[in-house]
Amino acid sequence: MNIKQDLSTYKNVWVVAEHRQGILMPVVIELLGEGKKLANEIGVELCAILLGHKVDGLANELIEFGADKVYYANDKLLENYTTDGYTRVICEAVNSIKPEIVLVGATHIGRDLAPRLASKLNTGLTADCTKLEIDSEDKKIMQTRPAFGGNIMATIICPDTRPQMSTVRPGVMDKAVSDKTRKGDIIELKIDLNKDDIRTEVIEIVKTKKDLVSLTDADFIVSGGLGIKNAEGFKLLKQLADRLEGVVGASRAAVDAGWIDHSHQVGQTGTTVKPKVYIACGISGAIQHLAGMQSSDIIIAINNNESAPIFDVADYGIVGDVYEVIPRLIELLNDDKKLEDLFQKNRIIIEK
Repeated sequence: MNIKQDLSTYKNVWVVAEHRQGILMPVVIELLGEGKKLANEIGVELCAILLGHKVDGLANELIEFGADKVYYANDKLLENYTTDGYTRVICEAVNSIKPEIVLVGATHIGRDLAPRLASKLNTGLTADCTKLEIDSEDKKIMQTRPAFGGNIMATIICPDTRPQMSTVRPGVMDKAVSDKTRKGDIIELKIDLNKDDIRTEVIEIVKTKKDLVSLTDADFIVSGGLGIKNAEGFKLLKQLADRLEGVVGASRAAVDAGWIDHSHQVGQTGTTVKPKVYIACGISGAIQHLAGMQSSDIIIAINNNESAPIFDVADYGIVGDVYEVIPRLIELLNDDKKLEDLFQKNRIIIEK
């Protein structure tokens, strides 16, 4: 039997502050920036919930980036993420304090945690949101996400239950701005968590090479698609990426071909990115790929097909062979020129 909630008792916007080895995940800073906008529109406070062991410094960092309050659970059993431990503590806090909105990063951990929270709390969850807005009339959150393979954008509301929950892809929202003068409240949660409450145990954390790929943090991304022709082509892209102090990305087609690891994939089924400059090399511009990179500040497309859809979103386009254009770009950059100096405001066309 479901008991109807009194929605008026729920207040404030919460951000789940995911961290790893004592470092906040970049998506948390993005969620704080977006959460602040939502909280201001509703007229409530922005709060963060932080779970861990001896990560007190992160609470101050959360306030620095916009949180008015930080609810902090400090326990050795929370040092490493576990589904059982984190779900229990956060659900108890939500049931007790009653936030109106809960935002979670759509990371590997967030995609595990958020559905479990929503199920335990008997509320709705909209996954992989790309846009969050407040309805001007009833102040509900309108959650927009790609649907049907990215061909349409669906806007979803949660009218009857609280909290309203969303996961947001890293790299989609603008990051909050640091203000070291900000003050806020750090409230320690009283928890009753035993080892028997957690069915799994983290024995060891092993980092692999693909853990070092940080597409969401990169200012410059050089991505390759089927036009690269083979795995060896990505070595050339890496030369350009290294020169720009950036990272290498890839389309799904290149990943499916086995040319590069999935951790480099940009797009709807990969990572959503928002770098200062995105260089698409031999990428046609399928809508699923565009969904993951079209918010980049500057998009440069290199393709030998002048009708490729990627040119429709590109700020600068080069029609030419990737294997001729990229070495020339590297050569020019090695002459101590900046990337922006190589391009004019109008599209560049290099005929074959």
